[in-house]
Formats: sequence, C-alpha cells, structure tokens
Amino acid sequence: MQMNIEIYTQDDCPPCTFVKQYFTNKGYAFIEKNIKHIPYKIEMIDYNAMSTPLIKIDDTLFYQPDIEKIEAYLNA
Repeated sequence: MQMNIEIYTQDDCPPCTFVKQYFTNKGYAFIEKNIKHIPYKIEMIDYNAMSTPLIKIDDTLFYQPDIEKIEAYLNA
C-alpha cells in the first residue's frame, strides 16, 4: 500500500535529519517541505504545528518524531 508521507523541516534541525534518515532507511518515499519556503510554513501553521519536524502520513499528523507511534501507524 502506497502512503503519502510529507515531512515539514527546517535547516539545522537534528530531529528533522533523524526523521528523514529513518524513513529513508525503512525504504519509504517522502516529500520534504522545508519551511524556509513560505507556502510550506503557512501549511504547517494551518495544521497548528509550531515546530519541526511535522510528519504527515496520509491524513494523520505526527507533531513529534515519536518513532513508536509512527511505526505502529505504518504497520497497522
């Protein structure tokens, strides 16, 4: 099953780097949306997120890089 994964990131963000590496290592394709680009920043704020990384898998939002919750979702 193909999932739509988007990760809202910013430069010099160790948790962002960690999350991107996690999805890469697991073989999941994702779209990175760096919030230095204003449209992505506005999208992130519209999701009531105030920090990166914000992870969106299909229509589910993860406001923290909680790998246990993310894996539970991916394996469901």
